[in-house]
Amino acid sequence: MPASFTTEPFEIEIVIAGCLDPRRAGWFEGMTLTSQPDGSTTITGLVTDQAALFAIISRIRDLGMSLVSVNRIEP
Repeated sequence: MPASFTTEPFEIEIVIAGCLDPRRAGWFEGMTLTSQPDGSTTITGLVTDQAALFAIISRIRDLGMSLVSVNRIEP
């Protein structure tokens, strides 16, 4: 089995340009949203699999936000 394949939840950090409207925080239930001093927003938390990660990325797209980075946080 390749090292990158996992069936375990994993932690991610997503950075988007701009401040996310607090009314949209419910779109990212279970995730932590943090406004950064540079005006960006960081979304962190556990995802169950890549499908869940892609769902979050789709929500960002649907909100019209610019995706800056997506990183897996290694334990």
